[in-house]
Amino acid sequence: YAVLMFQKEFADRLIAKPGDKDYCRLSVNVQLLAKVEHLMKIKRTEFRPPPKVDSAVVRIAPKNPPPPINFDEWEGMLRLCFLRKNKKLLAIFKLNNVTDLIEKNYQKLCSLLNKTIPKDFNIKKLVEDTLVEAGFAEKRARSMSIEEFLALLLAFNKAGIHFHS
Repeated sequence: YAVLMFQKEFADRLIAKPGDKDYCRLSVNVQLLAKVEHLMKIKRTEFRPPPKVDSAVVRIAPKNPPPPINFDEWEGMLRLCFLRKNKKLLAIFKLNNVTDLIEKNYQKLCSLLNKTIPKDFNIKKLVEDTLVEAGFAEKRARSMSIEEFLALLLAFNKAGIHFHS
C-alpha cells in the first residue's frame, strides 16, 4: 500500500462515498481499483512557509486481483454517467451527443461482427429499455455505488451496447 499526502480537496474526492458532494468519476475509479482510507488532516499552519491550502494523508491499498472488466469501456461509461452527475441517467442517455456516440459504437461493433442492423432499429429505445429494465433510469450517478455501476455496465453489454472513450 501507499501512504500519500494530497491537497485536502483532492483527498476528499478520493475518499468520497455515494451521495457525498465530492463524489465523482475519480472517486469511483480509485475505489474500483483500491481501498482508500483517510488517515489525517494537516492544517496549512503546520508548514513553514504555510501553503494556501490544507492537506490530508490517505492510505491507498490496491485491490488484488482488480475487477475483471475492460477499463476503457468502464471509463467510457462513467464519463457519460458523470456528464451531469445530478441528472437522472435516463436524461443523460437521451442527450443527442450521447446517443450519437453510443450509436457509432453500436454500428462499429455490428460491422466487426458482420451483424446487420434492422432498418427500424432505434438506439434511443434500446438504451431507454435497458436502463428501465435494469432499474437505473431514475438513478443519479452521484448516488450510485461501484456495484451499481458494474451492474449497469453489464446490463448495457448484455443489450449489445458498448462504450469506448
